[in-house]
Formats: sequence, C-alpha cells, structure tokens
Amino acid sequence: MKLDAKEKRRVEKILEILKKTYPEARIALRFSNPLELLVATVLSAQCTDERVNQVTKKLFKKYPTVEAYAQAPLEELEQDIRPTGFYRNKAKNIKEAARIILEEFGGQVPRTMKELLRLPGVARKTANIVLTNAYGVVEGIPVDTHVRRISQRLGLTREKDPNKIEQDLMAIIPRKDWATIPYVFIDHGRKICRARKPLCEQCPVRELCPAADQFLKKN
Repeated sequence: MKLDAKEKRRVEKILEILKKTYPEARIALRFSNPLELLVATVLSAQCTDERVNQVTKKLFKKYPTVEAYAQAPLEELEQDIRPTGFYRNKAKNIKEAARIILEEFGGQVPRTMKELLRLPGVARKTANIVLTNAYGVVEGIPVDTHVRRISQRLGLTREKDPNKIEQDLMAIIPRKDWATIPYVFIDHGRKICRARKPLCEQCPVRELCPAADQFLKKN
C-alpha cells in the first residue's frame, strides 16, 4: 500500500496521538518463559486474554515443561483448557507442537519465524507475538481482530487477510514501532474503537479517521 505525502502525514499523526494516548500498552497475556507464551498465545485464539490468564494460572503449574505437554493424555489436556474454547483442536496442536519442539528443536521454543511456523496452531500472528515478547526479535506485526479492525477503519489497509494487512502495516509503520503499535491498537480497540458500537465522539484520532463520520451518523 503506497501513500502520498498527505497520507503519510496523516498516518504519522495517528500513530503519534495513539502512542501518547496509550503509553502503557503491552501484551496482556501472563507468562514467564517462551513456552508459556507460546501456549498462552495458541489458547488466545477466539478467546479473551483475561480468560486465558485464568486458565493458564493452573495450567502452567500442571505442565511446567515441554515434556509435560508432550506426554499429557490428550483428553485430560482438553479438559484443562476447555474454558478457552475450541479446546480439542488447541489441545491437539499444543501436544503436537511440544513433540516437535522436543524432537526437532532440542526442547527449546524456536527463535525464528520460519521454525515457529512449522509448529501446528502457529501462524504469523502467534509467531510474531512469541518472537517479540519472548526473544526481543521483531520480524513483523501481529494482526489480531483488534489490529485488523482498527487498521481497516483508519484506512491503513483495504485488505481482509491478516498476512496482507500485516504487509500493509509494515510498509507504513516505522520498524521501531512494530513491537508496540499492535498493543496500542488493541487498547484502542477495547476502550474506544469497539467492534459493534465504537465511541467515535471520544476518539482522539476522530478527525483523522475516514470511518468516523459513518459511525457518528448511525449514533
């Protein structure tokens, strides 16, 4: 997505305002090592971070190692993560990912995008989250439902596919902001730019948002 000079200034202003509005924006998932972050991120699909944190509080104590997940009875693991939804598929992916980590990566969660993407249940969003927050490796921008919605409403992308949205964002957002902007967008999405009824009248970037007028008219 190519921007002209006017659009570049608009995007710069949006990022500047939102970063100042949400200076404490950071990942909400609780974890203490790369394995915990990987599991929590897999569980967060179609589930709130709050619910995931409730589940992982017990889960991480019960399964403290990669071996523990790999050896866990599948049905038991399913029940342990059931409140996060889609628990059968998630349990299967976590157990298989643990096996691959043990057999192919020496028991350590991979540190590269290419290797992480080999794990079941891991797409670019999850890989980006793990790389950035566990290893400090910033290769891209994780696109969740909030980032997707905010990016589309602010006119930062016309795409619907998360990978294409990520490419658009990487082209217009400075690399130094890739690690923080997703969480800024997430905070903005939760507090102001909600899915059903965005609070446009309270939005700090309302004047810069091409979608604001249509939502204000509806309200």
